[in-house]
Amino acid sequence: MSDKKKQGFHAVEANVEEMEEKIRRHRKRIAIVAATVSISVVVLIAAAGIYFEWKEYQDYTVYSEVERNGSASAKYESFAGRIVRYNNDGAFYVDASDNQIWNQAYEMLNPTIDICENYAAIADLQGNQIYIMNTVSRQGEIKTGKPIEAVSVANQGTVAVLTQADGTSYLELYNKSGESLASGEIHVSNSGYPLGITLSNDANKLAVSILDISEGKAKTTITFYNFGAAGRNEIDNMVGSYSYEDVIIPEISFVSNNQMVAFGDSCIILFEGKQSPKETKKVKVKEEIKSVFYEEDFFGLVFGAADSDSGNRLEIYDMEGDLRLEKEFKMDYQDIEFLGNHEICIRNEHECEIYTLRGVKRFEYKFDHMLHKIFSGGIGRQYTFILDDAMQKVKLK
Repeated sequence: MSDKKKQGFHAVEANVEEMEEKIRRHRKRIAIVAATVSISVVVLIAAAGIYFEWKEYQDYTVYSEVERNGSASAKYESFAGRIVRYNNDGAFYVDASDNQIWNQAYEMLNPTIDICENYAAIADLQGNQIYIMNTVSRQGEIKTGKPIEAVSVANQGTVAVLTQADGTSYLELYNKSGESLASGEIHVSNSGYPLGITLSNDANKLAVSILDISEGKAKTTITFYNFGAAGRNEIDNMVGSYSYEDVIIPEISFVSNNQMVAFGDSCIILFEGKQSPKETKKVKVKEEIKSVFYEEDFFGLVFGAADSDSGNRLEIYDMEGDLRLEKEFKMDYQDIEFLGNHEICIRNEHECEIYTLRGVKRFEYKFDHMLHKIFSGGIGRQYTFILDDAMQKVKLK
């Protein structure tokens, strides 16, 4: 039995340096594989993003639909992420499933609506009624003694109203309950005819565009008022005034607290300032403007294209006055506007085209039923279509 092999473990000599090198090589291979996988994922995500960014869609899937019997004359606006529908008989505020949040009955011949964040003012142009609404209910009502020319609402419900009678225009400021805060007169024979007003989001600043043709040629003056500390020591709270010869400026708008844009027939003028806005840029226009539209970050102009077969030319500028996009389109359009995601929506009663800020046509479609409005769904390829017979939540495909 002496030659019987012993059972058990045996000591084995190991090369420690060789083992450590093998471990290092193994870890390196794992790191390379992980990095390759990560890069591949990033590349795939980027490629998918580029694909969807440049892809044109010509159809859609309806994933939610609510039947409706809306009036053909009704108008629709986005209000704090939901939808306000209004016509001559009243206004209705609904969510994307058409569930009513509030309704306001009235009788108006020419209703218009101005919206700032969580407040809206519904006014009867050339009438005397204004309703101040927020996202919950009616907050106040204004009855003017003179025909309403224009209204502008701020984000806490303050409303500026321009009225006119017997050669005199009147500027009045009301709180959200409809109580008068301030008022003033503009005598047309001395100062000119007011074309538009706009109130800053916080209601501290008011701008008025006034046309004067007393000297035989057009001159528009934009006057700024400040109702905060900066305007208390100024006559009539006026903190600035700018005049433009041979220019008619029918539309002005504060796009934020401190930025205002003025749309003239031969130039677009940008203003900026916390207390007293100053002119920052003038964009000269040599052609007749067919349409203007804007949001907080961009504004757009539509011209007739030089080649009549091309239809229209679209120009998009940022609020520094820099040209961001120039694009021609042929659609015979009725409305053009920015959607909530900065896309440009061009539409008529049965057709629509949606473009990105890069000029890529994202969507084109011809509808069987009358199209009233398109709202951005906020994410991906989702939208809400308001049609004659239904409100549809859709995804492009």
